Amino acid sequence: MSALAQFSVEDPEHPTLSREDEHHLRTVLRAQPGEEVVVTNGRGTWSLCQVRDAQLARVSPVEVDPVTPATTLYMVPLKGDRSEWVVAKATELGVSRIVPLVSERMIVKFKGDTRDKILARWRRIAREACGQCRRTYEVEIAQPVQVRDVPDDVAIADFTGAADWNGTRAVAIGPEGGWGRDEWGEQRRRLSLGPSVLRAETAGVVAASLLAFGAGGWGFTLTGSRDE
Repeated sequence: MSALAQFSVEDPEHPTLSREDEHHLRTVLRAQPGEEVVVTNGRGTWSLCQVRDAQLARVSPVEVDPVTPATTLYMVPLKGDRSEWVVAKATELGVSRIVPLVSERMIVKFKGDTRDKILARWRRIAREACGQCRRTYEVEIAQPVQVRDVPDDVAIADFTGAADWNGTRAVAIGPEGGWGRDEWGEQRRRLSLGPSVLRAETAGVVAASLLAFGAGGWGFTLTGSRDE
């Protein structure tokens, strides 16, 4: 945690930085010889390295972090940079996979080149957030799906939903205007995000936190439940 930064490499045992990361390390961060960084392959394998004049030198054994419970956040793209903020915070909180969700009341244009640029930004932000929080498993930013194609076992965030998140591995959060009237079937599991009406980006962060608790990703689970 005290390392200067974290970078992605192909092989943490024999680390070689990309040209972009080399520039960031030496020009932006102004790393000095002797300072330490973490390198990881994004699949849980990492090592601690020392900055040398022309390269990195591994100074720790190669470690493999334990796999945490897989969790998925389905998220409708939001206006401005609010989706990007949710992607960064969900990454920090431990979400494994983020799926862009095309919803009836989605405000953002999400087609063609615009969609591709949004996905590219989400992936870049997720990588940067992994480095910031020293996360050694990359977050998957999946291809967009329509509401009708969301698997049956995915819950949806709803103000009138239940409060028991234990065992929940996947949840969908809606756009600024909420879900459409008949967008989801009556049998879909609904979960509450609390007693307050939340902004869409706040809902994303709350849902990511509750996923971590409910799936046991933080080493403990929520206790007690109530239906609303």
